[in-house]
Formats: sequence, structure tokens, C-alpha cells
Amino acid sequence: MPAFRDDDPALVRLELQAVPRGTAVSEVAKQLTALLTGGDLIPGSRLPPERQLAEELGVGRSAVREALAALEILGIVTVRPGSGTYLRDNASELLPTTLSWGLMLSASRTAELAQVRSGLEAQAARLAAENVTEEELENMRGFLATMEDTTADLPAFIEADARFHLQLASSSGNVVLRDLLQSIRSLLRVWVDRGLRSTPQAEDALAEHRTVFAAVEAGDGDAAERAMHEHMSTASRRLEDADADG
Repeated sequence: MPAFRDDDPALVRLELQAVPRGTAVSEVAKQLTALLTGGDLIPGSRLPPERQLAEELGVGRSAVREALAALEILGIVTVRPGSGTYLRDNASELLPTTLSWGLMLSASRTAELAQVRSGLEAQAARLAAENVTEEELENMRGFLATMEDTTADLPAFIEADARFHLQLASSSGNVVLRDLLQSIRSLLRVWVDRGLRSTPQAEDALAEHRTVFAAVEAGDGDAAERAMHEHMSTASRRLEDADADG
């Protein structure tokens, strides 16, 4: 589907289906998200007016307005008062925000999401061992040093931990993998934070990160993948223990 024309976006045929009566605004947002991120629209395209979208979807304009407001918060569209609603220019941001929206609608599947993260983190570690640069290794050394210095300051430790994982994913050389992990970590952040509640736990986590780093530094993809799997496994056990105690 071509980009919506600035002069008359209503001329474009929309690939939308009527929403069943009683369906939540989230269903409208799902359809609009699929339309806007399907790859057929040019970033910066102006969307048709609320009236046309409402007619295509068979819903009231208020439902469309609420859905567009949610998509603006997620960074998928930009609303320009007096001008219209536009697809964001920065297409690289669409994948993580779209994934975040879809998963937030199924937040009860946290355990399944953690399993997905485990597999992706292990793959990122393997790829990082094959593609990492010396500058990226130096960044990871810095995050490990910060973690070592902050085992008694858990918020600071958790922040350095997150940055280590983000650098590892970036070092994989796979942008899609990096963005997927960024989205999943954002969704799981509250749960991950609960898994570290003491200095001894932080020290254990630090040791696990050092093992992953050593394998990546050595260029050993198999060892990096195994070490990350072990780290993810023990992190999950720490979280389970926290839930049992809480």
C-alpha cells in the first residue's frame, strides 16, 4: 500500500476490518499497529482522518482517538495539532514499541516471556563472541567494574547489569535481535529487579556475568551461549525464590 497523500489521505484504501461490538480500544490499536508497521507505508506518511478510520473499523471516533493516543505514547505515530497524525520518521523505533504494545496486552504470560528472553540472550552472547570489537569489550569491562563497586547498592548494580546486557546484544551485530531483547527487558524490568535483593545475590550475578564476558572475550561462541543459559537459569531461580518469599 502506498503512502497516504498529504493532500487527500482519504483516497487510500485501508486494509482494516470492522471491529466486533463491545471490543476494547486495544483491538483498534492492534489493527492500526499492524497497518502502520507492515512495511508498506513510508515514514512520515499522514494518516486518514479519525472519521475515515472510524468508518473503516466500524467504531466510534472516540475509540480511534484513544487508540491513536496510545500509539503516540509508544512512539509509533506523531500527532501534529491542526495538521494530522503521522507515522514516525524513525522506523528503527517501530519494532520495539510495537512488540511492547502487543505483549503488554498479554502481560499474564510473564514466565513465557522470560523463556523467550533466555533463548535470545544466549543467541546474543554467541553472536557477540563472533562479532565483538575491542571498544565494545572495553565498554563491558567498565560495566563489570561498576557492578563490582555497587554490590551493596542494588539500584546502581541493576542499572550496570542492564547496560552490560544491552552492550552484549548490540555486539551481536543483529539489530533485530537487539531491539527484541530491549523490548523484552523493558517489559520484564520490574520482575528482574525483584530477583536481586541482597549483596550476596549481586555477587553471584556478577560472577555469572564475568563468566559470560570471559567467553565472549575469548571468541568462544559455544562457551558464551552456555554461560548465558546458566546465568538466565539462576536468575530465574532467584526470581522464583523472591516470589515464594513475597
